[in-house]
Amino acid sequence: MFLQQVINGIMLGSTYSLVAIGYSLVFGVIKIVNLSNGSFYMLGSFIALVFFLAFSGHFLLAIILAIIINGILGLCMDKFALRRLRTTNAPPMASIISTMGVSIILENVVLVFISNKTEPFPNVINFGNLHIGKAVIGSTQIIIFLTALVLMVAVSLIVNITKMGRAMRSISQNVTAAYLMGVNVNQVISTTFIMSAALAAVSGILVGMYYQAIDVNMSLSVGMKTFAAAVLGGVGVLPGAMIGGLIIGVAESIGASYISSGYRDAIAFAIMIIVLIVRPTGILGKKYLEKI
Repeated sequence: MFLQQVINGIMLGSTYSLVAIGYSLVFGVIKIVNLSNGSFYMLGSFIALVFFLAFSGHFLLAIILAIIINGILGLCMDKFALRRLRTTNAPPMASIISTMGVSIILENVVLVFISNKTEPFPNVINFGNLHIGKAVIGSTQIIIFLTALVLMVAVSLIVNITKMGRAMRSISQNVTAAYLMGVNVNQVISTTFIMSAALAAVSGILVGMYYQAIDVNMSLSVGMKTFAAAVLGGVGVLPGAMIGGLIIGVAESIGASYISSGYRDAIAFAIMIIVLIVRPTGILGKKYLEKI
């Protein structure tokens, strides 16, 4: 049923939007693509599962700890893998490769120390279903969508209203000028990576509860799709990341239902390519002129 697939797609797309916002946050501030975002998404879900089992079912505590640890690891990635590259004016490609290296490290840490197979994941937010005509909306879907919506709005408010958000936008425009105006550039950039990693953890946990299973390979597929969502919406533009994630999620769900589930990954990139051919900057992206 078409309506059912749209509902499923919106739920899935809202989680994609959270990770895509992480891409846009980092790119918007320091103009690099953080290829480790998918791995932080996967890692957050595994950390939550480990603490859930260790604390005998205290899932809220497990979620909080997973978000905190993911945030700390995001901070460590910036401090130890990227900061030196910034201070030495290394080319952006060096930073991108560094984030790829962090991604590989995180995936192998999970494989060696946690699990190398698909693990069952508890769903503690299943309280029944809501029927709209012939469509069925599970409580899990509703809670996932509302959580993602609240977090997306919160991040947008932080960036557009708070002092930290103004600092992020100033660094995005001109790092040197921001530094001369008293902005603690390294602290702001580290905060950006903390927020990105924390959002990825929340998304991974939500998707884990929905499918009731997690595995290491989820980092690759979701990492690619959420990057496609960020580019589709306009990389560096937070509302664009939200819209791109929802479009990818709905298109993937409808395509898997009416065409074939085997093409669901290809659908995301086909849409991205078509949109970029028509509008290279993405749906909400803008052209920037560099004055010299």
